[in-house]
Amino acid sequence: MRGWIGRLSLLGMALGLTGCAMFAPAPPRDQTNLCEIFREQPDWYDASRDAQQKWGTPIWTQMAFIERESSFRSHVKPPRQRLLGFIPWTRPSSAYGYAQAQDPVWGEYQVEAAGWFASRSDMEDATDFIGWYNARTRRMTGVSLHNPEHLYLAYHEGQGGYRRGSYRNKPGVRRAARQVAATAGRYRAQLAACEAEFRCDRFYQVWPFCRG
Repeated sequence: MRGWIGRLSLLGMALGLTGCAMFAPAPPRDQTNLCEIFREQPDWYDASRDAQQKWGTPIWTQMAFIERESSFRSHVKPPRQRLLGFIPWTRPSSAYGYAQAQDPVWGEYQVEAAGWFASRSDMEDATDFIGWYNARTRRMTGVSLHNPEHLYLAYHEGQGGYRRGSYRNKPGVRRAARQVAATAGRYRAQLAACEAEFRCDRFYQVWPFCRG
């Protein structure tokens, strides 16, 4: 009897985890246009706006980080390494979720800012994490919150690695940081043309007559 109960419990846990993945939002169809991203997922605008107001990192920079890190996939992990070229092996890091936060720094974020119920597969928590991390980067390194290229270098290398200049001999990382900056610039220009749509968050407000 206890064996059946144990199997049912495991089945329930598995179904619960599968259900979380099944009900996660699909990645946006057009990831090159921030207006289209927010039209598909208007709650993401609210999440990134809240993080901007709390921590200071602009909306467009947060979303450029997420586009680079996960392509807006909520449960993504780094691909497994291959032993002998074909046997699935360990993953290169514990990175997970929208922001690809790794276990140690995510734990620090939970202790300092978010609490234990924060989830890396939740956009609200992911944008808040990016805001928190970049605020720490500014505090520890002096990098401006309006410098997405160097914010990303510190995000990828860690604040200590950034201060040591570990990225200087990593052309791939430097190229990725430039791409993040370019995406942030494009997202910024796009959002300037459509942001009023997403500020209508009261039932009595009608775009384009509402204000943030």
